[in-house]
Amino acid sequence: MELRDKNGLTEAEFLANYRPGDYPRPSVAADIVIFTRKEDTVRVLLVRRGGHPCLGQWALPGGFVEPGETVGHAAARELEEETGISGVIPRQLFTFSQPGRDPRTWTMSVVHMAVVKEEEITVQAGDDAADAAWFTVVKTELKPGVCELCLDNGEDVLTAWVKQRPNGGDGPYVILENHGLAFDHAKILALALEQLA
Repeated sequence: MELRDKNGLTEAEFLANYRPGDYPRPSVAADIVIFTRKEDTVRVLLVRRGGHPCLGQWALPGGFVEPGETVGHAAARELEEETGISGVIPRQLFTFSQPGRDPRTWTMSVVHMAVVKEEEITVQAGDDAADAAWFTVVKTELKPGVCELCLDNGEDVLTAWVKQRPNGGDGPYVILENHGLAFDHAKILALALEQLA
């Protein structure tokens, strides 16, 4: 005997009548934080955005998940398309879902993280990335709960001030000020650095 719901429908009948368009759906992205570490120096791989939004700003490699792929596959695909790097096996770090984090649409990002050996990696910008480069990262605590991120690749210097959010919410950090990093990538980077420590 088939089970029926409160409306008297079997699962097959329910699915035949189900309309996904009746419910708002977010876009899902996969971003990836790639670190190298040598002694006390930490570097992160960033790409310069070649299109809108945030044209010309530096961002973590990443992009939208395509139908039929997992967020892990999307992260690996985007990393290879935008930087030429393949074979990296990242781990999931956090899902960022703050409304308005992307000006295009409601977008959730499942962020991944990996540590690689820089000397084993050849970086080549591709796809929608205008450039790709390693940035040396300095995280300085200005006062309890507030830190400055400074990223330098020898040509560009990016800075952001982030504050710890006491109740977590959409990640444990909120951006106070940001110069040069796209979207909410400053708070993503702050969380990734915390996990790296």
